[in-house]
Amino acid sequence: MTTILAAALASPAAAETIRIASFDPELTRKGPGLLLRDIQSGKDNQVLAVAMVIAKVNPDVLLLTGFDWDHDRAALRAFTQLMARSGVDYPYLLAPQTNRGMASGADLDNDGRLAEADDSQGWGSFTGQNGMAILSRIPLGNVVDYSEGLWRDMPGNLIGDALSPEAKTVQRLSTSGHWDVELLTDPPLHVLAFAATAPVFDGPEDRNGRRNHDEIAFWQTHLPNAPFVIAGNANLDPVDGDGRHEAIRNLIENKRISDARPASAGGAAAADAGQSGDPALDTADWPDDGPGNLRVTYLLPSRALRVTGSGVVWPTDEEPLYQAAAVASPHKLVWIDVEIAD
Repeated sequence: MTTILAAALASPAAAETIRIASFDPELTRKGPGLLLRDIQSGKDNQVLAVAMVIAKVNPDVLLLTGFDWDHDRAALRAFTQLMARSGVDYPYLLAPQTNRGMASGADLDNDGRLAEADDSQGWGSFTGQNGMAILSRIPLGNVVDYSEGLWRDMPGNLIGDALSPEAKTVQRLSTSGHWDVELLTDPPLHVLAFAATAPVFDGPEDRNGRRNHDEIAFWQTHLPNAPFVIAGNANLDPVDGDGRHEAIRNLIENKRISDARPASAGGAAAADAGQSGDPALDTADWPDDGPGNLRVTYLLPSRALRVTGSGVVWPTDEEPLYQAAAVASPHKLVWIDVEIAD
């Protein structure tokens, strides 16, 4: 009895397993208040499909990278109430205003007109359109918000001649935001959340391609001295589609980062002709005459964490969640299970 007790006391504490997910549900509408209306109606097929996908995975921490922001977090609170009715509770919410739809006061796209969606700090036709939010069962600690940092101030940036001298004085790096969010686990785990601009929809100056590169590269010099998971929509595939692919490849290959390579059978089955990357790793299902299927959403844990599971919610057409995942969003929810231990 004494020997058994002594052995138990000498054993390390059981590691805590946390499921983290990142999802761009495209819960964005054409005007303020419309998303809240659709959630409260209880009849919006897309809203209900998004809720079904999330409930199936049931993550402990969820980053949404496509969700309209409002001052009172009314839409987010209504959505969490909808989730709660499915038995999925998130008592801790984080949704500061992002750069999406925030007026810059400058002609950022150099078209001679002001106060357009392209002149916002991050593209948006109204304040907070297509913002970000974190939903968590785990209490949140310190939050460092880097979103006000100017693009020109980032060391080694690729801004070049992509902006006018006036635009360079106001243009922020973050399209949506860059957040370092501490989860009060033991030891604390940091979620490094972001959503980068798409590296398209510009001209030969490659403004969006350059900015996308630098939004991803930002994390190379902002990794905490603690366990972390980089989470979000990088809007960039390592090999396929448009953009400066070296940005995401360099991040994945950082010596402090591991890539669990979350995969799905649905992505593998939907492979595009001529695709160079592994289609099982894809996280977005866009038309073949457009971007095609790409890996753009990532969960990249630090090597201090042990990954015990991962996946992408992209069911095959024979699986029961197939229709819900298709209706929810062209993007697919990505998840990983990580073990936290001293």
